[in-house]
Amino acid sequence: MTTTTFGLVRHGTTDWNLAGRLQGQNDIPLNEAGRWQARAIGERIRKERWDAVVSSDLSRAKETAELIADIAGIGPVRCDRRLRERTHGRLDGTTLEDRIAAWGADWRLLDHGVETDERMYARGIECIEQLARDYAGKRVLVVTHGAFIGVLLNRMLERMPEGSLQNTSLTIVERTADGGWTCPLFNCTSHIG
Repeated sequence: MTTTTFGLVRHGTTDWNLAGRLQGQNDIPLNEAGRWQARAIGERIRKERWDAVVSSDLSRAKETAELIADIAGIGPVRCDRRLRERTHGRLDGTTLEDRIAAWGADWRLLDHGVETDERMYARGIECIEQLARDYAGKRVLVVTHGAFIGVLLNRMLERMPEGSLQNTSLTIVERTADGGWTCPLFNCTSHIG
């Protein structure tokens, strides 16, 4: 069985990240810090062999991918809607304080139209499986979103590594001979802060 390696990269920082707002599928752009982070990971990746870059079509991920691809000499960037972040329904765009003010301390118990882990995993693994076929034996960077990567890893691996995924962190997953997955690198950043 040919091993396909995926480098999962969380997009760079946005103003909504800094404000603690749920971005979901809102199309929020990178801020200057996010662009700097993308360039930094691009410089790191330039020293490695990567064959393709695939990205969520949301601008914060797509711009991250384009900056990385430009610096690392990989391209063009292929976009796929299945790599989008989870939609949080009516919670999108809110901070924790907004949610408590609107729905009280038990806001988590209400149905807000949040996409389930099962649904997000189904679209995510469908995309990853297709990419594994399209790029069999290759090394593919996948630029996407934090919750999305977390849900994928939680289902793909027997044990989820601990820690919160940092913006522009790189996590590597590889298919094992028995069809499972290994994670030789988790949440590696090329920047401070």
